Amino acid sequence: MAKYKTIIIDDEKLAREIIKKYLSVFSEFELIAECSNGFDALKRINESHPDIIFLDVQMPKITGFEMLELIEEPPVIVFTTAFDHYAIKAFEVNAADYLLKPYSLERFTEAVEKAKKRLLHLPEQAKFISKIIETNNSNIEFLQRVIIKDGGEISIIDTSDILYIEAMDDYVMIYTEDGKHIKKQTMKYFEQHLENKVFVRSHRSYIVNLTKIKRIELLEKETYSLNLLNGAKIPASKTGYDLLKEKLK
Repeated sequence: MAKYKTIIIDDEKLAREIIKKYLSVFSEFELIAECSNGFDALKRINESHPDIIFLDVQMPKITGFEMLELIEEPPVIVFTTAFDHYAIKAFEVNAADYLLKPYSLERFTEAVEKAKKRLLHLPEQAKFISKIIETNNSNIEFLQRVIIKDGGEISIIDTSDILYIEAMDDYVMIYTEDGKHIKKQTMKYFEQHLENKVFVRSHRSYIVNLTKIKRIELLEKETYSLNLLNGAKIPASKTGYDLLKEKLK
């Protein structure tokens, strides 16, 4: 019988122990790692390429959904969490299942059976992960931070530290005082998810942090330059300038 490589990801030791106890009933699953945070889990997933993960949503450092954005080869996912307001999202994105703590062995068995069916369709799993991220991103909640993965390094950027964002085809470049970071994401996403009292789409290719603007200069008719506190200069269109005036009063 084939063994399905499995990783448990939960910051609570008791929760991990319960999953291990329940999982021991199923001989076809091989537990290869257990992780207490998203950083360690991401490293193990990209190294070990598990078939299935049991993933808590709310964790320290990075959340389960933030971690999913950074996975290179997505496994089958069973969400586990104490918060039921994530349930609808989990089912909408076609996750294998969603376990609301505390759960019984019977309920866990049901989740495992669903995961086993999903394991028969692993080539489609990347599509499911894309749907997870898309659905998570469609929830209009203002970001407090942005997670960036550059090679083996992960950076957490507070949105208050962002100077501006520049469009780069299917990516964006995020500029801070400490440097710049590239992320596979759309300008529309950031326009929707950054605090609109602080961030403005000044130009088709730029979003700017209003608190970082030092001076606005007219370059020519209906074309402006935003001079930032760090010395950077970015363009503003007429539409962007009108938005800036409205926000800055």
